[in-house]
Amino acid sequence: YLAFAQEDNFPYANLDGILHFASPASPADYLQHPIHTMKVGSLGTMHALGLAKERRARFLTASTSEVYGDPLVSPQTEAYWGNVNPVGPRGVYDEAKRYAEALTMAYHRAHGVDTRIVRIFNTYGPRMRPNDGRAVCTFVSQALRGEDLTVYGEGLQTRSFCYVDDLVDGILRLFDSAEHDPVNIGNPEEITILQLAHEVLELTGSKSRIVHRNLPQDDPKQRRPAITRARTLLGWEPRIRRREGLGKVIEYFRTLIG
Repeated sequence: YLAFAQEDNFPYANLDGILHFASPASPADYLQHPIHTMKVGSLGTMHALGLAKERRARFLTASTSEVYGDPLVSPQTEAYWGNVNPVGPRGVYDEAKRYAEALTMAYHRAHGVDTRIVRIFNTYGPRMRPNDGRAVCTFVSQALRGEDLTVYGEGLQTRSFCYVDDLVDGILRLFDSAEHDPVNIGNPEEITILQLAHEVLELTGSKSRIVHRNLPQDDPKQRRPAITRARTLLGWEPRIRRREGLGKVIEYFRTLIG
């Protein structure tokens, strides 16, 4: 892609912007493809930034709340440096995104590339894969199939789920802004995984049971974004309530599962 960009007849020679979202994001995916996850966060980001520099294009990279690791503070502000295990199984994703952020800021400072960094918190919505491996997809799929809902540990770990429409709105606002430092985009309404499982059972009307499995290594105990910067800089905050969003996911998954 970058090589073709050097040619005069390259169809996208006049690029206005590049949005770099390439990466596995589900633990099930990046644990299965650890090397590719590291490569897309490092080499992939480097090539995309090189193209942005060459074509003087605005560049946005999709980072993640996983840069905070298993946080020691809550909610997580953009100023928090995180608590990440670089050699644990989740480190391939966490460190790939942390490196991508560092490289993005290096290109901004050294080459003047017009960059943006969005730190995306747990997002959900229709058109996700039933076997995606993340909590909302897993619980809804299991409930609709009448299978046991698998909760890891006691289920007291928390997450903050943002509906995809709200996320896209926040990303577009950030892209159109003049902000170069990272910005959290997520819903600050915190819920335990166990509460989420019960909510999915209620909304689906499923009679499935909840069963507990061993907690994976380095699984974060808390996830809650501080969104003061998003509110102040972008005029953004989430609008879709979780039960409404879950209803849309359930409706979509019913068409797949039957």
